[in-house]
Amino acid sequence: MTRVWTYVTLIAACVAGTLAQAQAPESSLRPVLRPVYPVALPSLAPERSLRPVLRPGSAAASVTRVAAAVPATAATIEAAEPKPARLTRAERKAHKAAGIGKVCRNKRLIGKEVPPVPGKLRGCGIKKGAIKLYEVDGVKLSTPAVMTCDTAKALEKWVDKGLKKSVRSFGGGAKEIKVAAGYSCRTRNNRPGAKISEHGKGKAIDISAITLKNGDSLSVLKDWNNGKKGRMLKKMHKQACGPFGTVLGPNADRYHKDHFHFDIAKHRGGPYCR
Repeated sequence: MTRVWTYVTLIAACVAGTLAQAQAPESSLRPVLRPVYPVALPSLAPERSLRPVLRPGSAAASVTRVAAAVPATAATIEAAEPKPARLTRAERKAHKAAGIGKVCRNKRLIGKEVPPVPGKLRGCGIKKGAIKLYEVDGVKLSTPAVMTCDTAKALEKWVDKGLKKSVRSFGGGAKEIKVAAGYSCRTRNNRPGAKISEHGKGKAIDISAITLKNGDSLSVLKDWNNGKKGRMLKKMHKQACGPFGTVLGPNADRYHKDHFHFDIAKHRGGPYCR
């Protein structure tokens, strides 16, 4: 009996050993070191910033819209305004050769002094201080106009405060003043027996249009009642009342349907503007 139990015990031990071998892992269960990456994997990096995006209806978006709607500062507006065109080297050389430069002690007035202008009619002519004006504050005159310095200075004030403030950057800004008349020895509106026009004294200038830098123009005849262009023309016409003593336009009479008439005559009660 003792032998039988001995054999049974040996057989059980063999079977247990066999099962243990069958269930043993193929390799050690010690932890395995994983590869070390010195930098983040490119595939895991986000394609763009994960900052929150403002949604159209959010309060933050409303604040952004309000901030964008705040008017630009005076410095920004001034920087946005078109600057006067600079003369080319060839133009400066030609002007110097022709004696053209600063006149009337004003660097914004470019022209040259001319001899006294005799009048064909009584009351006409410029006895002293006549100039031929070519350019005003960077804006050229289509035809050089003969006038007095007082007239040129009034024109410079209007170009700065009236013309440029009305046009601003529209069409790239003002490039040229279309001159219909400067000095001209004649009666008012060329009527026989009428008084001598201020044109006959070098105290007036007629302007029919403003040419813009993009080639477009503001025509007194065509654009006076033409939307935005008309509003600009009306504004610059109004701004001439002050620098000039007489300001006439399309609403004045049939003689001024196609141009502005500006002169420096003084009137009792102040400027006459129509």
